[in-house]
Amino acid sequence: MIKFITQEIPFEKSLKQRLEFICQFCKTKPIFINGNIRKIDKTNLSYIEPHRIIIKGITFLVFNYSTDIYIGNLTNKIQISELEDYLNTIK
Repeated sequence: MIKFITQEIPFEKSLKQRLEFICQFCKTKPIFINGNIRKIDKTNLSYIEPHRIIIKGITFLVFNYSTDIYIGNLTNKIQISELEDYLNTIK
């Protein structure tokens, strides 16, 4: 039987503060969901699930110590510095 081990990863403090500041400036309220590390017991296989931020009904994905933020999935990415402009284009 395969056993999965899930371990929660907390948000990096400066990353969360930066995202909160951008959302406050855009007059929106973000919802933060911590990411996880999922490991298969007795193997060296693991998957890092990114943190999720829900802003205006859109799910954004972000990893600690990264300057990119992903929109919806891992194929669409922008720089965190471009997030304010992106949020202002959404009604």
